[in-house]
Amino acid sequence: MNKINILGLGPGNKDYILPVTLKKIQNSDVIIGAKRNIDSLNFVNKEVIILKSNLDEIINYINKNKSNKKISIVVSGDTGFYSLLRFVKKHVPLEELTIIPGISSMQYLFAKIGHTYEDAHLTSLHGRNNDFIQKVKEYDLVGILTDNVWTPASIAKSLVKNNIINKYIYVGEKLSYEDEKITKMTIEEATKYETDNINIVIISTQN
Repeated sequence: MNKINILGLGPGNKDYILPVTLKKIQNSDVIIGAKRNIDSLNFVNKEVIILKSNLDEIINYINKNKSNKKISIVVSGDTGFYSLLRFVKKHVPLEELTIIPGISSMQYLFAKIGHTYEDAHLTSLHGRNNDFIQKVKEYDLVGILTDNVWTPASIAKSLVKNNIINKYIYVGEKLSYEDEKITKMTIEEATKYETDNINIVIISTQN
């Protein structure tokens, strides 16, 4: 029986995809992934399945075809950081999976601003809520995945509302692409920051 590959594609630009990941993709019969991930790659002679809200259908397809097809699931960033891996593991035994990590957008942004992240708190507000205010109070570095509700401005406004103003915010947009944009500002400045791009936020005590 073939193992199911779960492959991290990195922050976006194809230059950041690991060579071993490209080999797995080339050797696959079927590629499963979100449309923006599929569109970022050039698949030739591959069956492609677009991942939407059809997760149960995807699992049924995998279980029916894993014995006679080589299947790869591609995910943004790193397989171990807010990816589809957790869901797949609930339905496919771990011994039937080959998991290859990628460079997360969070890793990428920390490197770009010259900070290490071993002592940082990393979290996500993408489609969810959590007590990030308390984490910002506890940690000198906090990395946050955002969405169109929890934008850099809305995060900054929540911080100001809780009297947290003596830190800096970094916003990373279009990371790894030629038109990437990384902006550093005070929390008060960030309350007025507007962007339509998918972005990552890092909150730091360091100047």
